[in-house]
Amino acid sequence: MAARRALKAVLVDLSGTLHVEDSAVPGAQEALKRQVASFCFLWLRGAPVTIRFVTNTTKECKKDLLERLTKLGFDIAEHEIFTSLTAARNLLEQKQVRPLLLVDEKALPDFTGIATDDPNAVVIGLAPEHFHYEMMNKAFRLILDGAPLIAIHKARYFKKKNGLALGPGPFVAGLEYATDIKATVVGKPEKTFFLEALRGTSCAPEEAVMIGDDCRDDVGGAQNAGMRGILVRTGKYRPADENKINPAPYLTCESFPEAVEHILEHLL
Repeated sequence: MAARRALKAVLVDLSGTLHVEDSAVPGAQEALKRQVASFCFLWLRGAPVTIRFVTNTTKECKKDLLERLTKLGFDIAEHEIFTSLTAARNLLEQKQVRPLLLVDEKALPDFTGIATDDPNAVVIGLAPEHFHYEMMNKAFRLILDGAPLIAIHKARYFKKKNGLALGPGPFVAGLEYATDIKATVVGKPEKTFFLEALRGTSCAPEEAVMIGDDCRDDVGGAQNAGMRGILVRTGKYRPADENKINPAPYLTCESFPEAVEHILEHLL
C-alpha cells in the first residue's frame, strides 16, 4: 500500500452506519455535525477535507434517500451522495443498452430517460417484488441470448429493523450459475466505485478513509482501492466480521460517533 498522506476525504456509508431504515444510529447526527464543523475549520486553514456519502442502496432514488436523511436530522447535500444507482446509470449510458431493470419501483426515477423497450441487458438490484420465477427466467433467457448481466451490487444481506434480510447477491449468483456468465458489478466493493466517488475531490485513495458496517463491501473494498477502512459495529455487523477480510480493517469502532472521534483526534 502506498505511503500515507494527509487526510483529504472521508467516505461514509449510509444504511447501517448512519441509519437503519427510518431510525438514526444513536449520536450519528451530532457526530456528523462535529465532523463537518472541524472540516470547515480545516478549509479556512487551507487543508480541505471532503465528505462523500456512498451507498449501495437500490431501494429508493437519490431524491427519496436525501428526503429520508433530512427527516432524520442529517444535514447532507445531494451532490455529496454517490450511489450505486448512479454508477449503474453511467455504465448503461456508456454501453448504450436497453436494460431489463430489476430494481425497486422507488429507484426508477434515477433511470429516467434510459430506454427499456425490447431489453438487451439485465440490471439487477434489490427488488423483492421481481425475484420470482417468471421474472428471473426472463432475465435468464435474455442473458443466454447475449445480454450483459449488470449487478448494481452483490451484497449478501442487509439490516432491517426486524433483523437481517437477503440482499441481491444471492439472486445475482443464481443467474451467474444458471448462465455460466459473470456479472459486471458497479457498486461497492468494486475499486472503480470508490475511485468514481472520489472524482472531483482532488484526493488520492491513500488520502481517504471509508467508514461502514459491511466488512467486505465497505471496508474491504475501500482498502483494496488503497484507502483506510473503519468498520463500525452497527447495522449488518456480526461478531468477528473484522476477521473475514485480509488485510483486517484499519480500525473497528462501536459506532459512527466513535469513528469520527478517532478521525478528529488521530488522522487530521
